[in-house]
Amino acid sequence: MKYKLFTLMITAMTITNGLKAQQLDFSKVKAFELQLDDVMELTDTTELKIKLKETEDKYRQNPTELNKTRLGIMYHETALNLSFFSKTEFKGYARKSFDTLSELFNSTNTSIELLPFIASYRASALSLVGAETRKLKLISEAFGLFSDAVKHYSTVSCSPLFLRGSVAENLPWFFFSKRKFAKQDFQSIIDKQDKNKAYANWKIMSFTYWAWAKQRQGSKYRNQSLIYLDKAIALDPNYKAGRQKAEELKNKMVK
Repeated sequence: MKYKLFTLMITAMTITNGLKAQQLDFSKVKAFELQLDDVMELTDTTELKIKLKETEDKYRQNPTELNKTRLGIMYHETALNLSFFSKTEFKGYARKSFDTLSELFNSTNTSIELLPFIASYRASALSLVGAETRKLKLISEAFGLFSDAVKHYSTVSCSPLFLRGSVAENLPWFFFSKRKFAKQDFQSIIDKQDKNKAYANWKIMSFTYWAWAKQRQGSKYRNQSLIYLDKAIALDPNYKAGRQKAEELKNKMVK
């Protein structure tokens, strides 16, 4: 009986959030994206540590839903970039991210235009929990969450596709049924960006063009891959996104 009640609750929340997604205002989603951008896709670990403290302090001083979302994403970036290189200090941040974002996702008071980011980073955080704890079941569950995020929010935000593709491309070979999403999702972002130049920002597109080329290094796609690598480089003059990796891959491919 308890299990059936739990299942009904999860189903109800999924339906509710799905209905919310139908009402999303693209301009409001983009406005939230601008306010979250400085805590997403961080590559400099020194900057990341500084930003983590700032984000935690800001949330303690002003615990708004936006600051809580920023905190959940910041915990995700910490787990992704620091936890696997630390035996103690940064362990557990993936779980902190998932729990923080789950509270927001399951709340009926959360602004619906924040859900694309909350749902996407929540799914990615669960995959990081699975990797850190070596519980492969959690990675499969994470892709279930990704599927819902893509279904409900990918028309107004690139976050569901970008994060699912990023996780998928780094999975071991035996996750072949999920690794396929890497090619599909980065291609989908490019297609959507071609139709709407406001769909993804320069940082996401720099990473996306590099990822697309990385997956297609053979002679069949060589010319297109080099075009995309040049785009990845041009979009990132200050080496804040995919430029360094794109330059390295381009040098490898032209030799």
